[in-house]
Amino acid sequence: MIRREFITLIGGAATWPLAARAQPVERVRRVGVFMDLAENDREGQTRVAAFRDGMKALGWIEGRNVNYDYRWTAGNPPVMERYAAELLTLKPEIIMNGGLPTLAVMQKQTQTIPIVFAQVLDPVGAGFVESLAHPGGNITGFVSFEYSMAGKWLDTLTHIAPRMRRIAAVRDLASPSEMGMLGAIQAVLPTFSLPFVVIGGRDAAEFERVIETFAREPNGGLIILPSPNTLVQRRVIMATAARHGLPTIYPYGFFAREGGLISYGIVPSDNFRRAASYVDRILKGAKAGELPVQVPTKLELVINLKTAKTLGLDVPATLLARADEVIE
Repeated sequence: MIRREFITLIGGAATWPLAARAQPVERVRRVGVFMDLAENDREGQTRVAAFRDGMKALGWIEGRNVNYDYRWTAGNPPVMERYAAELLTLKPEIIMNGGLPTLAVMQKQTQTIPIVFAQVLDPVGAGFVESLAHPGGNITGFVSFEYSMAGKWLDTLTHIAPRMRRIAAVRDLASPSEMGMLGAIQAVLPTFSLPFVVIGGRDAAEFERVIETFAREPNGGLIILPSPNTLVQRRVIMATAARHGLPTIYPYGFFAREGGLISYGIVPSDNFRRAASYVDRILKGAKAGELPVQVPTKLELVINLKTAKTLGLDVPATLLARADEVIE
């Protein structure tokens, strides 16, 4: 090796540590995750895992370029208020919100930090966004249901329980967003000629009481409307319906997987996975108010044959053929 090449090689080697030190350190972004479920709720963990997986697929690696601050509220309003304020003291750049009650609380706390909701029924009617196409403000996200689905619950339930002669919709008295769904059910009622009542509660004891009262007369069936409290109190609702032999349709697949008769609705974890795409875009400079609210794209029908057998129901082959999942 000639002297000039040797000096060049040594001189270049001397700069390697400096060059390594000069590499820019990747900025770690901070994302708040505000959930309306309890931390020990398996469904809540499934939803958050789907969100993290969606973020990871977009290049956001926890501990390297993003950190998450979690707050689980278990549907408890005072806890929501406290945790919302606590979360904001951590100065997140964006908040991924799990459901309607937590969103209502967080909206009161900040009008500047971007918020992406993963599951809200009627964000326009609830006053969270100006319109689906143009949300405005600092909030956008993903709708959990379309009102037309409510009529399909009634149709599906009459197919699996043809001897049903009366029906009740079980709602969350703390959630006004269900009124549109009730209207959709009532719109198709003349086709079925079934007496229809609306019952509801706010806590486990109240849900149990109203379902037991309805069950005093025979041949009843239930439609469980999607809401924070029917989700949080689902074990009491399902146990009471089963104890009284009430054919019941639920709004999410995990109800049927946990022992409910039948469910039809969105796949919540899919909404949470999709929410990651909006968090990603906002972290890269997009404005929440300019990202249109998205509607559900994935629906599933889940039937629990074991529960059907316990209730003495024969599931029609046509219904089984439509099912995305059959639990035996």
